[in-house]
Amino acid sequence: MRVAIVCDRCSPLAAPGRPGHGGLSEHLAELGRGLAAAGHEVTVLVRRDAPGQEAVVRPAEGLEVRHLDAGPAAPLHEDRLVTQVPVLAEALERRWRAERPEVVHAHSWTAGLAAAAAARELGLPLVVTLSGVGDRSVDPSVDSRGRASAEHVLVARADRVLATGEDDVFALVRLGARRSAIRVVPYGVDTETFHPDGPTLRRGEHPRLLVVAGLEPEAGVQDVIRALRTVPEAELLVAGGPPTDDPEIDPAQDRDLARLHAVAREAGVERRVRFLGAVRRETLPALLRSADALVHVPHRTGFGLVALEAMACGRAVVASAVGALPETVVDQVTGVLVPPARPDALAHALRALLREGAVPLAFGIAGRDRAVSRYGRERLVAAVEQVYLEAVEGRRQGSAADAGRAGGERTGAG
Repeated sequence: MRVAIVCDRCSPLAAPGRPGHGGLSEHLAELGRGLAAAGHEVTVLVRRDAPGQEAVVRPAEGLEVRHLDAGPAAPLHEDRLVTQVPVLAEALERRWRAERPEVVHAHSWTAGLAAAAAARELGLPLVVTLSGVGDRSVDPSVDSRGRASAEHVLVARADRVLATGEDDVFALVRLGARRSAIRVVPYGVDTETFHPDGPTLRRGEHPRLLVVAGLEPEAGVQDVIRALRTVPEAELLVAGGPPTDDPEIDPAQDRDLARLHAVAREAGVERRVRFLGAVRRETLPALLRSADALVHVPHRTGFGLVALEAMACGRAVVASAVGALPETVVDQVTGVLVPPARPDALAHALRALLREGAVPLAFGIAGRDRAVSRYGRERLVAAVEQVYLEAVEGRRQGSAADAGRAGGERTGAG
């Protein structure tokens, strides 16, 4: 099957610490590689967000990433991305007229609007993934009413709508999506790369907590630092932000890093906190394996892929109960769920977790089992393949029905 995947805000080629990198970019990379390995021809179409990006990159057999010009070649905030929807739609339509895909899969509402417009012109089946649609505070700087109106139009046009968690299903129904069109397909993880066995980064005798996240306030890193004040002996490693050797550090991230250093000094834990900067993808499994627990406590999130990666590495997870995290992390089975933006509650959970040495181990074993049985990449690919087939078959049947009605009208007219 020829598959076109569209995303306007991130790229599967984005490196950690660079614009466009995050859980969604890693998901796109996993999905693209998985579909290509299953024998599909996959093209991921992304907006060019930096000068000099090659038009086409082929990271694996059967998989290509194409950069399209839609607005300035720079990262754009969501409120500016929406202004580029018509330009992106035109670029997609030109591309698909030259090489027609069998199914289109768009990620995010802005990319979805562009893909829907192009797909409609060409009669292509459309699948849309809307992650975090149930949380209207995902990006408070965007007009939520305008976004909701756009998503209402989008879910009505899509042949299938994917949610990453059950929490989003109710929001999609409220937006007007047909229940028969909604499928829940969570992110997947490469359980061979993220595995309990393998190299482990060196560590000392003290308990180690790990955060892998951005440095912006919504990521909740400051909550973990403040909680550390009443978690004696534990050390905290923070992996995130720009690479430490980046000569052109994003000033915003630099300010966030300075802010977090100040929080650590204020809490009196600066000697127990290490900021690692962005961590290369190939280093992440060893870093996860070196920790007693991953702490992932964003204030808002769509899925939280790093929690799943930690579980696949056999590590306990302490996570905030937002987005799809309550479905990924089973409270008191694979980890602990805490309310967001509550350093006191987080500190209590961390003390309880580290007090008994066997508990993190038990959580890690259960987490590994859950990651393999429910979130392995093969399951993700199989679930998405099924959705694509449904969308293609549904469009085919609809076209046949339309042709039948048209034929009947002509006969009756005669």
